[in-house]
Amino acid sequence: MTVAPQRTRSLSGPPRTQTFGLLRKLVGDRLALMKSAADTYGDASRIAIGPKTLYFFNHPEYAKHVLADNSGNYHKGIGLVQAKRALGDGLLTSEGELWRKQRKTIQPVFQHKRIAAQAGVVADEAGKLVGRLRARVGSGPVDVVEEMTGLTLGVLGRSLLDADLGTFDSIGHSFEAVQDQAMFEMVSLSMVPTWIPLPKQLRFRKARRDLDRIVEALVAERKADPRVDGDDVLTRLIGSTREEPRPEVARRRMRDELVTLLLAGHETTASTLGWTFHLVDRHPEVFERLRTEAVEVLGDRSPTYEDLHRLTYTTMVVEEVMRLYPPVWILTRQAQQVDDVGGYPVPAGADVVVCPYTLHRHPEFWDDPERFAPERFATENSGNRPRYAYIPFGAGPRFCVGSNLGMMEAVFVIAMISRELRLKKRPGYEAVAEPMLSLRVRGGLPMTVHPAHES
Repeated sequence: MTVAPQRTRSLSGPPRTQTFGLLRKLVGDRLALMKSAADTYGDASRIAIGPKTLYFFNHPEYAKHVLADNSGNYHKGIGLVQAKRALGDGLLTSEGELWRKQRKTIQPVFQHKRIAAQAGVVADEAGKLVGRLRARVGSGPVDVVEEMTGLTLGVLGRSLLDADLGTFDSIGHSFEAVQDQAMFEMVSLSMVPTWIPLPKQLRFRKARRDLDRIVEALVAERKADPRVDGDDVLTRLIGSTREEPRPEVARRRMRDELVTLLLAGHETTASTLGWTFHLVDRHPEVFERLRTEAVEVLGDRSPTYEDLHRLTYTTMVVEEVMRLYPPVWILTRQAQQVDDVGGYPVPAGADVVVCPYTLHRHPEFWDDPERFAPERFATENSGNRPRYAYIPFGAGPRFCVGSNLGMMEAVFVIAMISRELRLKKRPGYEAVAEPMLSLRVRGGLPMTVHPAHES
């Protein structure tokens, strides 16, 4: 249902004379752009950037309206529209009946019972990671983001695809090129033709060919060895496209959905884990509590699904990391019809933005919002907080389908590493947030590996 605008409130924002400065921020410091708008203009503002005007809403009630209550009026917006060139019409970018069909196909893979059954896979992959890190004690730094990316791809392949992604060495680099291109098209407002042979666009074309090759190999391998009772994503996608009369349409749908799953299924969790070890290194008292809990709950065994509710402090740490560095840092939509958001008129076709990065720092709902404080998420401290003040996995019908798997993965990995090892930042290195399709650590995160008991 679309609500007719009441036109009782007007939106403020930076004057058009600041367009070039805003464009520079859009290219060079998108987080600062959104933070400045929230701090200066409050919970609702208009940001005119070149030919685009962003309607920026930064309040839990406004987020609830756009993402949940009237979600049917808001299709995916700036950035994700451009990402279609890279990702196609997968679950992240599709709309309407196609999206509903895709969600129906993939949803059973993420049911609670099936995710619980994957706990052993997650623990096994985490154990392999601990072994690799253990071998680096006393040697030079490791790139924690690279290690976490390898881990999350391993979990994704085994838990969702029943396949080994370790044979595709280029997959991480290909997804990086895809993200770079999608973000380039967003900040350039799609005004740079794709046929211009810029180095970035050439890398993207190569990456897209590589991802097409990977998808074709995965599908061919599964068709050659079908699972009679398989309930993984590959088996379900092959089944759902079997009746498609046009082979090229079936191939394109398979490609789009698998590429989207591969990207979304590993990038967000890897980024969260990277930010976790960065913040834990800066707060030794948090590390000690993590280590103590891991030893008390797990002893020397691998975690099971039942341990999730016992690793309460570890879960609080993950939740606080995602508050400060939400994996999905911005949610963009385009209004299909005129609407009213908290009394502010939104015209049809407007580019609407909800930014978890700024919403999670809203001083009305978060005390001392820049401080890393996992205890915020203790039950006794979070009961009065509005539901939509914290949306690290999005909200509404398009809430992240893989959130439970991602949380289990992050909690298990942090507990198993902290029990035995401590990761320390290389002296002089400062982690910088890079807001792409996810909020990742720019250029990786070099850290040295030490025994957990070492001060």
